[in-house]
Amino acid sequence: MSSFDEKLRLIELIVFDVDGTLTDGGTYYSDLGVAMKRFNIRDGMGIVLLHKAGIKTAIITSEQTELVRKRAETLKIDVIIQGSRNKFASLSLLSGQSNTPLEKIAYIGDDVNDLHCLQQVGFSMAPSDAHDLIRNHVHYVSKYKGGNGAVRELCDLVLESKQMSVTLPEDW
Repeated sequence: MSSFDEKLRLIELIVFDVDGTLTDGGTYYSDLGVAMKRFNIRDGMGIVLLHKAGIKTAIITSEQTELVRKRAETLKIDVIIQGSRNKFASLSLLSGQSNTPLEKIAYIGDDVNDLHCLQQVGFSMAPSDAHDLIRNHVHYVSKYKGGNGAVRELCDLVLESKQMSVTLPEDW
């Protein structure tokens, strides 16, 4: 078994950045000034499959928005940390509160404010369109862009490494 597979097999908690990872990084505004973001449904299904397999999930984002809270609630994300000005401090707090060592955490992020987290976790990943600095400092660069399947790829990689089914049970 490769070191890559071993890292994935240890994962108990996956942490997601939002903008550029769970979304395509764009923010859309209506004429009334209402902000909107686009989330990928397949990425969401990957998160549902993680929960079915008993893997915890969290969001750490520097923004503070109701729409992220609602998306996290819909996906039953275990922990959501919004308004983080120091993502590594937030990750460290999450690690301690969840009793999950950093080497058992996977993190997916796309920009410089994610770098320290990506360097400290057991498995780090970036979407294919992440900033160059980030792509050069992760264990794996996704085949997919942020908001377009990168999160689902991470979910599938973790589930496959644990030899868990990536399909829903019939009672879902």
